[in-house]
Amino acid sequence: MNREALFCDGTQDYVIPAEPKENERIFLRFRTAHNDVEEVNLLTGDSHYAMWKIVSGKDFDFYEIEWQLGTEPFRYSFEIKKGEQLWYYNRCGVSDHREDYYAFIIVPGFSTPEWAKGAVMYQIFVDRFYNGDPTNDVEDREYIYIGAPSAKIKDWNQVPASRDIHNFYGGDLQGVMDKLDYLQELGVEVIYFNPLFVSPSNHKYDIQDYDYIDPHYGKIVADGGAVLPEGATDNLYATKYQKRTGDIRNLEASNELFIRLVEEMHRRGMRVILDGVFNHCGSFNKWMDRERIYEQQPEYPKGAYVSAESPYRKFFRFFNEQNEAWPYNGSYDGWWGHDTLPKLSYEDSSELEQYIMDIGKKWVSPPYNVDGWRLDVAADLGCSNEYNHMFWKRFRKEVKKANPEAIILAEHYGDPVEWLQGDEWDSVMNYDAFMEPLTWFLTGMEKHSDERRDDLWGNPDNFAGAMRHFMASMPTPSLQVAMNELSNHDHSRFLTRTNQVVGRAEHVGARAAEEGVNQAVMREAVVVQMTWVGAPTVYYGDEVGLCGFTDPDNRRTFPWDREDMELLRFHQEVIRIHKEELPLKKGSVKLLTADWHVLAYARFQGDEQIVVVLNNSGELKEVTVPVWLSGVPKEGRMKRLIYTYEDGYTTAYDEYIVENGEIVINMGKHSAAVFKPISGM
Repeated sequence: MNREALFCDGTQDYVIPAEPKENERIFLRFRTAHNDVEEVNLLTGDSHYAMWKIVSGKDFDFYEIEWQLGTEPFRYSFEIKKGEQLWYYNRCGVSDHREDYYAFIIVPGFSTPEWAKGAVMYQIFVDRFYNGDPTNDVEDREYIYIGAPSAKIKDWNQVPASRDIHNFYGGDLQGVMDKLDYLQELGVEVIYFNPLFVSPSNHKYDIQDYDYIDPHYGKIVADGGAVLPEGATDNLYATKYQKRTGDIRNLEASNELFIRLVEEMHRRGMRVILDGVFNHCGSFNKWMDRERIYEQQPEYPKGAYVSAESPYRKFFRFFNEQNEAWPYNGSYDGWWGHDTLPKLSYEDSSELEQYIMDIGKKWVSPPYNVDGWRLDVAADLGCSNEYNHMFWKRFRKEVKKANPEAIILAEHYGDPVEWLQGDEWDSVMNYDAFMEPLTWFLTGMEKHSDERRDDLWGNPDNFAGAMRHFMASMPTPSLQVAMNELSNHDHSRFLTRTNQVVGRAEHVGARAAEEGVNQAVMREAVVVQMTWVGAPTVYYGDEVGLCGFTDPDNRRTFPWDREDMELLRFHQEVIRIHKEELPLKKGSVKLLTADWHVLAYARFQGDEQIVVVLNNSGELKEVTVPVWLSGVPKEGRMKRLIYTYEDGYTTAYDEYIVENGEIVINMGKHSAAVFKPISGM
């Protein structure tokens, strides 16, 4: 029995329809080599059911069974027999024993938005992207934030300081509006924004007001007040900040600007995802008011830190509520112990829960019409795992009712399976089944640049094992929309990882992030990013060679007028291929060959195939690839779509002979290539 020819997954070629409704009848298919097996059985629970051969082709046979779904998730695998040979097939592939942990799963009624499947996403950390409106810039000493005054950085190209949180470069939403042509030419289909709501930090993961876009990102139409006086060292805001970010005219003007931005993006066929920080808020939020911003303003109720009678008292958990003294001197539950990030206590307040549900609905509804949420530290929300699941189940229902096409993506480290049962998240930021395995394989580096592992560098078993294991945690509709990033605001830039320098900017210096980088390895990574299953997500600046160690060095400004134009053109070409080739959106994926520093895999859907080959070693490799396993005819030709090598890349036309189902390719060091069959051969 040819075990390499055995194949099945959850895509539309093997589950028909691919996203069935509750109580729908479906067809399940399984592939074998032609006339190579005697039986194929569907296994579910303690039962097995015979499948029937429905197609007998030149190279493959397809077996099928009709199945009646109910309302509960359906788990299944396959048994394949030939004489004394017996194999099992599950999400991890062929096995000599049945392993139900890796069983395929279909969740009736669960689907992910079609527009997000394989969509090219682009993440923007707004303050560092482009300053389109200098009139809304944060001013020097406008306010105090965590013991230091705000600072307006005059030099756009200055690298972030080690204590960067109160420094502002001036990027804003008008800057994004001004650069939409650039993003469209790059090929971007979705923009994911780091938090936009009112907050005094440059990252805005400590939200002060969920109902409004921060005027320093939006519009300041009414100004006034004085900046912080010299010598001020407390944690209070200055009058000017209150008047700028609290003035209803500025808040409404900022929301209006955001509406216009979304409308313009939609007009261009682009989508928008917002960052939802619902696990915690800022200590300066009116609910807490630790900095006593609102205390002297009669129109606001007293904050939970200010008064035991506060209507927001149950929004938080204080450690010494039995003590009659008030305030509680900061002794409240903060996320990871940060007193500026008080954790929200939903279990104690149905009012808080309802408010966040309303926020979830508000921004995906008219007039804002956002296309989805990325959920910050989503598994941490609430004070118990039971409540966490209850909250996200309700959040999904509320958001999907308001906008059925909205996507719900969660930030999550570790196994997400308990949240991906079809009734909570759509998918995740794909660390475990993309960023980490690929980073280890191509660079031998941990994603923060905190560790180097030569035993994982170029290790095909680690790459394949990690990908198979963690991909098996996600239903196919979740995999197809998973956010596949090489870099983001929490980890070192991928290009920096290619220099294999262990450390952070404060220890080894920011310049070390740019020294000895290997753009050829970066090009390999981008080829994988644009040809693997999921939604390839570019972190702003990666496409033009931006470097940086982990937070905050990874938040350098976009290098306008200093771009690496060749790397930009390369990104444009690979994104074009991703968008033009049908299998790269929703097609199957199969590893064809793997050796130290060498990988070859295929994406295929219907009668179309794409084959990708990588040589991550520092020497020339002759690689033999069994392309027939993806459905490529055993005799014929394939054309090369792109080839990257040590000094650049080419899209020049070239052909390769397929003989006995294989192509033989000479791959230069640190190279990648993408091929497709020549039709009609």
